[in-house]
Amino acid sequence: MILKLILLALIIWAVYYFFFKKKSVAPQSESAKPKPKTNEMVECASCGTFCDIDEALLSNGKYYCSNECMQKA
Repeated sequence: MILKLILLALIIWAVYYFFFKKKSVAPQSESAKPKPKTNEMVECASCGTFCDIDEALLSNGKYYCSNECMQKA
């Protein structure tokens, strides 16, 4: 009888542990958080091609698709 109670307690504990217990998350610093991906496209001020804003180069308030275009302007 006692063995059945211990087994039942272990099963209840296992169900709680695997399904209901919240996992603790270590706090991350602001610099460690990944940037959200944006799909915003910008036009190159020199050649007019569109490129992703994350890959574009910003100089004097204008976006450029490459170093070559930035040097031309």
